[in-house]
Amino acid sequence: MGKLVEIITPLHTRTARDYVGRMMDGKIHCSEVSRQYGRDYWDGDRRYGYGGYRYDGRWAPIARKLADTYELPPNARILDVGCGKAHLLYELSRLLPDAEVTGFDVSSYAIETAKEEIRDRLFIHKAEEPYPFDRGQFDLVLSLMTLHNLPLPQLAAALAEIERVGVRKYVAVESYRSVSELFNLQCWALTCESFLRPEEWLWVFEKAGYTGDYEFVFFT
Repeated sequence: MGKLVEIITPLHTRTARDYVGRMMDGKIHCSEVSRQYGRDYWDGDRRYGYGGYRYDGRWAPIARKLADTYELPPNARILDVGCGKAHLLYELSRLLPDAEVTGFDVSSYAIETAKEEIRDRLFIHKAEEPYPFDRGQFDLVLSLMTLHNLPLPQLAAALAEIERVGVRKYVAVESYRSVSELFNLQCWALTCESFLRPEEWLWVFEKAGYTGDYEFVFFT
């Protein structure tokens, strides 16, 4: 198996969250809406998901950290599983103009409203279904804050596909280490299906044959 890394956590911890407030704000209704991954989830009220924001370059440091950590060559082949609006791929394409960047997401709204500069390299697809790529086709396959939204059987299938098409792999998932972090995660998460401790994630990685790097994002 790969190693534990810290790439996305500094971005995650920049945001202040009212955990109890979200739990008390029609949480069942909000979760049902958010799981459609439509406009409300991406650009609607914050109670349904991201709340919409004018992109401010926040993914540029993440792109740089990925390039440095994985020593990506100028012509790197990169796949983002669950790319959303593809802000990270956009920054990677700016950092590495000769790279082959590709991404997919289950949300048609996300793909249709992704940045125009990157949109033609994105497509709609489910993370757990077979990817239309050859074994080892990508220098780096990454998946950030996506896989915990899958039930365990689909989660294992997605990990197996990430393993198959990537030479190097990195996934970031929500997790918890204590009762308080579990409470915060359960309050905040709208789409999470797999609530797992770090040791449970490692067990799933092993069972799925995943050998890449990983990061656990906590709600403290």
